Amino acid sequence: MNVLENLLEPIKLKKLMKIHALLNIVLCRDEWLRYHSFVPEWKDKISMAKIDNGAGDHLFILFAPEGTIIKGFDHESELSPYARDEHEIWPGIYEGVPKVLFSLLEDEAIESEDVTFCIWRENCDLEWQKGKVEIPEGEEDGSGFLLGTIFQTPEDFVEFVIDYFDLTPSLDIVANIYSGTPITAEMIQMLNPDCDVEDVLQELESLHLLS
Repeated sequence: MNVLENLLEPIKLKKLMKIHALLNIVLCRDEWLRYHSFVPEWKDKISMAKIDNGAGDHLFILFAPEGTIIKGFDHESELSPYARDEHEIWPGIYEGVPKVLFSLLEDEAIESEDVTFCIWRENCDLEWQKGKVEIPEGEEDGSGFLLGTIFQTPEDFVEFVIDYFDLTPSLDIVANIYSGTPITAEMIQMLNPDCDVEDVLQELESLHLLS
């Protein structure tokens, strides 16, 4: 599977990551347990989406005016720095990354040295880019696994929620949110009857996820 071909273009990807974050906020009120998150103003004109499965694997997506960069880390991959004697980054992962995008990874929160793959796309690019990395036969860099947790259909997202959060949200409501319908207090209540709807709305508003 070519993960680059299946990856959405940046504008659609950003919209989808915001939807994932919104639904995580509604369905999981414990912030530290959320799988998907989104920070609209992480830095000046830069938004950040994050996937964290709580088992040591993570994915950062930084949306900047100059382009988008994705950094992923699969802790079980043989490409992990921790699987190497000197804990060095696997050759080629950051090869060819434009300086303007690579500089975004230098923030401590991004943990740039914890990496098994990197994908990027400048505004002038017609497709996603990836460094020339020689992956040993039988091994993987984690990109298929982690990018596979960006769920492009409401059906796939609901299936994920059932498995990960042990909840069964309404597919109709999730599908409406995927299609761009603004979430309402009634929809929040139906998705998570145990939550404080006002608290959820306040958090969504603070992250600019209501529109």
